[in-house]
Amino acid sequence: MNIRYLLQLVGLSALWGSSFVLLRIASPDLGPVVLATLRLGLAAATLAVLMAALRHHWPRAHWKEVLGLGVLTAALPFLFFSYAALELPAGYIALLNSTAVLFGTLSSAWLKEDTLTWRKLAGCAAGFTGVALIVQLGPVATTDAVLWAALAAVAGAACYGVATPMMKRATTRMQPLAISASIHLAAALFMLPGAAWAVPEARFTLPALAAVGMLGVVTSGLAYWLHIRILQHVSPVAAMSPAFMIPLFGVTWGHLFLGEPLGSGVYLGGAFVLLATALVTGFNPLRRFWPAPPVA
Repeated sequence: MNIRYLLQLVGLSALWGSSFVLLRIASPDLGPVVLATLRLGLAAATLAVLMAALRHHWPRAHWKEVLGLGVLTAALPFLFFSYAALELPAGYIALLNSTAVLFGTLSSAWLKEDTLTWRKLAGCAAGFTGVALIVQLGPVATTDAVLWAALAAVAGAACYGVATPMMKRATTRMQPLAISASIHLAAALFMLPGAAWAVPEARFTLPALAAVGMLGVVTSGLAYWLHIRILQHVSPVAAMSPAFMIPLFGVTWGHLFLGEPLGSGVYLGGAFVLLATALVTGFNPLRRFWPAPPVA
């Protein structure tokens, strides 16, 4: 993978790692449904402004595909992760998010968007090993609420993983900005009835509103657009490599801003995460200085 796209994916990982901290701030006050809907609406509004400024057209002819992608890649993951944030530390949600790569690797192979090689399987194994080591941050008491929250986080990651190859196919028919704006709009409309029912219980505090503003405009709207643009140039599995880097940032931001515990396992786990990223994406920084021998 080109180093330009790798650096962009690292930047996205840092942004998306911060989203779990923001969820921890906003979800207890707004509630999962209202939070997810506001996040989607702000993202759609941000991208709609860009659509108008750049004179892009809405993909009305593909509305069925857009609705399906909106529910699978935005509405359900945002709802699941907002629910998980009620019980789990930000670092743990980020860790569970990395399971998206496993689902995406299998889904890409099934849809014949990518090949399932031993290198990629080894990368997945290294990534999950790193995640297991990072979990040594500190114990979380296993309760029914925590278990449901963890299952919700894995379900959100599964939605991301399964939908990634579908999104890759969509980029051959629609522009990245049009896809980003339309799926967030479709997802917001899908979530609106539930939000209207849940809004009386929401508390619109200043920290929660600031957090959802950042989530909607930056980590969802602008970052999602950038991710789809990268997806046009790399394989679906490579595009999911942030799922292995996000835990590093999620754990770091959670420690710095929420005081979540930081254990020694994060260092060794981080090394495995970097190895996993290299294996899954095929990026080798030494290739410039140590080229592969020519094939006879």
